[in-house]
Amino acid sequence: MARKLKHTDLIETITEKELDCETTEDLQPLENIIGQQRAVKALQLGLNIGEKGFNIFVSGLPGTGRTTSVKSFVNALAKKKPTPPDWCYVYNFKNSYKPKAIKLEKGKAKQFEQDMSKFIDTIRDLLPKAFMSKDYVQKRENLTKSMEQKKNSMISELKEKAKKEGFVLKQSALGLLILPVIEGKVLSEEDFMSLKKEEREKIQQKRSQLGKQLKQVMTEIRKMDKRVAQNIKKLDNQIALYTIGQLVDEIKQRYDQYEAVVSHIDAVKEDILENLGLFLDKGKKKEQQMAIPWLKEKPFRKYEVNVVVDNSDQEGAPVIIEHNPNYANLFGKIERETQFGLLTTDFTMIRNGALHRANGGFLIIPIEGLLRNILSWESLKLALRDQKIDIEEAGEKLGLVTTKSLKPEPIELEIKIILIGRPLLYNLLYAHDPDFKKLFKIKADYDWSMEKKKKNINDYAAFICTFRKKEHLKHVHASAIAKTIDYGSRLVSDRKKLSTRFSDIGDLLMEANHYAQTDGSAYIEKKHITQAIEQKMYRSNLLEEKIHELIARGTILIDIEGTEVGQVNGLSFVDIGDHTFGRPSRVTATVGMGKDGIVDIEREAKLGGPVHSKGVLILSGYMLKKYAQHKPFNLSARLVFEQSYGGIEGDSASSAELYALISALAEIPLRQDIAVTGSMNQNGKIQAIGGVNEKVEGFFHICKAKGLNGSQGVIIPESNMDHLMLDQEIADAVRDDKFHVWAINEVEQGLEILTGLKAGKKDKQGHYPADSINGLVHKKMDQYHALQKEYSSKDNK
Repeated sequence: MARKLKHTDLIETITEKELDCETTEDLQPLENIIGQQRAVKALQLGLNIGEKGFNIFVSGLPGTGRTTSVKSFVNALAKKKPTPPDWCYVYNFKNSYKPKAIKLEKGKAKQFEQDMSKFIDTIRDLLPKAFMSKDYVQKRENLTKSMEQKKNSMISELKEKAKKEGFVLKQSALGLLILPVIEGKVLSEEDFMSLKKEEREKIQQKRSQLGKQLKQVMTEIRKMDKRVAQNIKKLDNQIALYTIGQLVDEIKQRYDQYEAVVSHIDAVKEDILENLGLFLDKGKKKEQQMAIPWLKEKPFRKYEVNVVVDNSDQEGAPVIIEHNPNYANLFGKIERETQFGLLTTDFTMIRNGALHRANGGFLIIPIEGLLRNILSWESLKLALRDQKIDIEEAGEKLGLVTTKSLKPEPIELEIKIILIGRPLLYNLLYAHDPDFKKLFKIKADYDWSMEKKKKNINDYAAFICTFRKKEHLKHVHASAIAKTIDYGSRLVSDRKKLSTRFSDIGDLLMEANHYAQTDGSAYIEKKHITQAIEQKMYRSNLLEEKIHELIARGTILIDIEGTEVGQVNGLSFVDIGDHTFGRPSRVTATVGMGKDGIVDIEREAKLGGPVHSKGVLILSGYMLKKYAQHKPFNLSARLVFEQSYGGIEGDSASSAELYALISALAEIPLRQDIAVTGSMNQNGKIQAIGGVNEKVEGFFHICKAKGLNGSQGVIIPESNMDHLMLDQEIADAVRDDKFHVWAINEVEQGLEILTGLKAGKKDKQGHYPADSINGLVHKKMDQYHALQKEYSSKDNK
């Protein structure tokens, strides 16, 4: 039977005595995640299992502390993990477009960078001095002097021979020329052509023989120059090796456990020997160097070390949160610089991304941002599958850029990825992305509520203490802690639960702290929490107040006293984002003879949602079962939400629609001072609905505005009793018999409250009492059936 609720059934509050403190000064800050045992177990498994694919998706609603708690949890675990290695890029002397990646122990990459810089600086200082030494100059002169003498001797002999033959050798831009001489005078071209033919031919024959000898001499001289150059180069290398050899051996010995480093140093040594002129400033003009300082340093960039991951200051494994996971932020980038109007790049302009910084540790990424950057998502899956990080231009990866660029060697990837997002996104990815379930095998589901038991209440108080300390707020009095915990139950609309939307709790505390500061209070007290709750509602409830005003002024028709046939006050729930509230809506029904059945005007006008339409169809099923087992359902009825101009969704008004329909059929008036809510099934059972607190409060505020008369109240589903966390004002009104709340589990119980009549039960013959609600409905149905038969008979005649 229907249950009339007491004021104690409407709200369940925490008292100061139930708390183990007087203020937060008596509490210790919280160290663990509270109310998320399921998520914690999943995190523990996912973070400790090392096999491929066991990355984590943290699923939960915003505000439940997902990011903050996960970061705290991961940070605690990361401190116990080993610190990952450093990574750096060096020049590839075989292919400058493919820089080499080198892995080093923690702190070694930065040291390697400094050692190589010092190594090159020392060489740049020592080599010029070595090549200016007297020993080197003497040895070089010895190599060239004898060779020069031999060259000069050969040229002199050739000149003498040419002189005897009547020729002279003359140096020109084209080399040595053989010119004829007569009587001590060099013949010009004109003089030569003026000679007799016989003389010209004789001179030409001699010149040809001398030309062959000159060619042989010049060939021998070139060979000699080549041998001299080779000997000089050999000498240069010997001097250079003698100068830098010890430096090379020292730095190789320092990194002898790293094969890649030793190999690179050897390559650097060979390149230095091949490019000694670079270190000796040969052919450089000081004016050019002064005009463009960077131009002098550019050739030495290839000897630098580009550290992309430096873990020298890292203790344990790194924990990185990337809030803007675009492609460059995740995978790094290759920068460019302008030189003489052209964009250029080299391995020193490779920059790291979040994957590099988190390599060997943990990377936390909000899934919404990741999916907004589709290239990031696809590339992340590829990196996890191949377990390596490729630094590549985004345009090149998409196939939009074809210019030649750097292709850095991939870096080994060993990482745990933690995605954070809404449950909907997890479900969509799991259903539609085949790679997702292979790469993210652990789901850590964050609950939006937790049990309201002693331990959790204490943890809630400890969270308040923790948040106060973190945000440097005033200490919180026990009364304010209790009020905040009550607010946590109201947020989740369940007296047996507490909300885990800790961001909302934190916002409440910060606003209450402001009011405490304004009052000059030493503590945040209950009145400050209450003020914060009221002010938060006031900032957002403009629409609610406007609707209440329209009802109070009679613009929106709602009766809160008297009785009417085919009319009832239903309760609806409005969600405008930052505020939710309930409002009464007039539900009416009209009936007549016919075969249309029950027509939902909202559905016909395309204003009713699918769930609402389902509720009306369920109502029709109840009517058929109850009143049409032994006779046709000869009825044409119309149901509508009056003055409703937007969409209607949900089935919480199906019981109200049934009450209006039965009232119209039986011609029984319904009380207008009572509003109803509750969905129903085809067997007439009342089912729980959402927003029960807001709906009760919405009707109460309308009644209060128009005047409480002591008879008004609300009918709710009995299964919603645990969800009641009403305002204290309503509980006080119920205590003083100014307002009433009934809980029912069957539709007939609601009918009896609204009509004051008994629903009626069948006797042995299967008939209802004539003065009962069911009896009156059957009577009307019989009348419709008889009239239908009468009209059918007339039509047949």
